[in-house]
Amino acid sequence: MVSRQKKASLLFFQILYRADQSVVVLPTKYLAYKTRANASPNTVKQIAFSLCYYLNYLESTDMNVGQVFELKFDEQHRHFTDFLRWLKLGCHLDKGRKKTPNNGTCNAYLQDVFGWYQFLETEEEQFQDLKVLSSHVVSFVNPAGVRFHLTKKTFRGYLPEEVHKGRAIEEDNILTLLEHCANLRDQLLMLLLAETGFRIGEMLGVYYTKDINYQKHSIRVNFRDQNENDARAKNAEYREAVISPETFRILMLYLSENRELLKKTEHLFINLSGPNAGKPLNANAVYAMMGRLEAKTKIKVTPHMLRHYYAKQRRDSGWDIFLISQALGHRHVDTTRQYLDEETDKLAKTAEQYFDQYGSLLMADKLL
Repeated sequence: MVSRQKKASLLFFQILYRADQSVVVLPTKYLAYKTRANASPNTVKQIAFSLCYYLNYLESTDMNVGQVFELKFDEQHRHFTDFLRWLKLGCHLDKGRKKTPNNGTCNAYLQDVFGWYQFLETEEEQFQDLKVLSSHVVSFVNPAGVRFHLTKKTFRGYLPEEVHKGRAIEEDNILTLLEHCANLRDQLLMLLLAETGFRIGEMLGVYYTKDINYQKHSIRVNFRDQNENDARAKNAEYREAVISPETFRILMLYLSENRELLKKTEHLFINLSGPNAGKPLNANAVYAMMGRLEAKTKIKVTPHMLRHYYAKQRRDSGWDIFLISQALGHRHVDTTRQYLDEETDKLAKTAEQYFDQYGSLLMADKLL
């Protein structure tokens, strides 16, 4: 099982034995290394759960890490591909959970496990290199024209990648959700996510004292790695987005209504009631709020769907895809294309134009 412990300003994760709550040393040592290497808390948390799943799988095979290192190549390969199948069947999930992970998620779990194994190869003298990881050199050129070479280790056994198409939410549904929000804070949060395209970690990390330009009506993403609510900008990046005059007025009303509570923190979004009133809102609270909205309205909504909505609205209004990619904070424009499912849309529009110009195939309309 996974536990967390805060030491000074750092959040550490541990893996514990269920029976006596003692620490499982080797994986916990790796998690501490990732934390000190400035990996985000969400990343370390994900690795912790990946390793937990793998340790449960190891237990089911009556093996330990040392024995895995000693396996022959084909046995090692079978061990890890069987782990992928074990994940795909949902064997790591609690009973009652029907939805099993997609191939990409299973592969990501195994990548986390391989990261741990490579750490053990470096740190623990008794372990040798995994036989199933092969090295290859990747070359790339930086903007200054200097060529770099990077050696990466790969595994030839991952599940085939599935094409993932994110889902945007329709504007009418957003309006319905806004009408059913319990308070002004929730309305403001939904509006800002839809109008800025910020990730939820970026939005919850906004400081009303430093990150809002009240003259320009803009909000800025600033990277901070020690927020009380563990909110953090991905890729340690900085971006800025302008919001509509109407949403800015709602922002000012929210600040006015909650000025006493907001004196306790610099964070824009806070808990409004209960023992944590005045403390920064965290991502779990946002997902719980959106779950309650879904129960009321039967409309599914997540922060990521609002991010997709932002991208789709900008594309439909004529924004260049590179500009959308920059606004979303994507490192690669291909990620933005996947967001927008751009190639499928282009094909559909081209087909419509073709039929408008040339008519249906073999005069099929006469058969109707």
